[in-house]
Amino acid sequence: MRPWAADLRRSLTLFGHFRHEQDDPRRFYSALAEDSIGQVGRYTDLAGASVLDVGGGPGYFRRAFEAAGATYWALDADVGELSAAGEVGPGTVIGDGMRLPFRDEAVDVCYSSNVLEHVSQPWVMADEMLRVIRPGGIAFISCTVWWGPWGGHETAPWHYLGGRRARARYRRRNGHEPKNKYGESLFPILVRDGLRWSREQRAGEVLDMVPRYNPRWTYGLMRIPVVREIATWNLLIVVRKR
Repeated sequence: MRPWAADLRRSLTLFGHFRHEQDDPRRFYSALAEDSIGQVGRYTDLAGASVLDVGGGPGYFRRAFEAAGATYWALDADVGELSAAGEVGPGTVIGDGMRLPFRDEAVDVCYSSNVLEHVSQPWVMADEMLRVIRPGGIAFISCTVWWGPWGGHETAPWHYLGGRRARARYRRRNGHEPKNKYGESLFPILVRDGLRWSREQRAGEVLDMVPRYNPRWTYGLMRIPVVREIATWNLLIVVRKR
């Protein structure tokens, strides 16, 4: 297997898979899960670690984390999502990401991929993720940024004209609501919000705050207001628990 690297080849490969998220989710999420193992592995050893995946979905990430030697737990609020690819796996919990049903310092790694934008209080969920991590453990928090090209999910790029307008347009054109409903199951997240949360939280040391899918040479864009909101696409925050 090619070593993980935040280079242009990786970004183009992920974007190629991303084009098929709607019509072939297994292809995209399996590729993203494999990529996640390499990325999380930059911060901690997954062999023998306990991992809680908040918003774990239908099991693509389970297979990748278990293959890396981790003990995997998944939490999701939607039974339909959990069973989308077959049976619900062992170690799966139905619950609320903003009130995780786990004790303090329960796991070594708390992982969440593209979930924060689907909860009404995303930074409460981020605080909860830090709460359940043991000292020295890692929170890997990734979310889709509202002003990025995919901020409106399946309603993009019309979200640039407003989330409610984009939702109404989708409903008119398709005869049904989008899966991700603005104001109900889709909420705008800004890079600015992530920066503020990272500064204000006191539970851990921020190891990285970067555009998750981008090549490393674009990371400097995070320092430029407005530009970072459009260029980031997906915000990644990695925190080590004190």
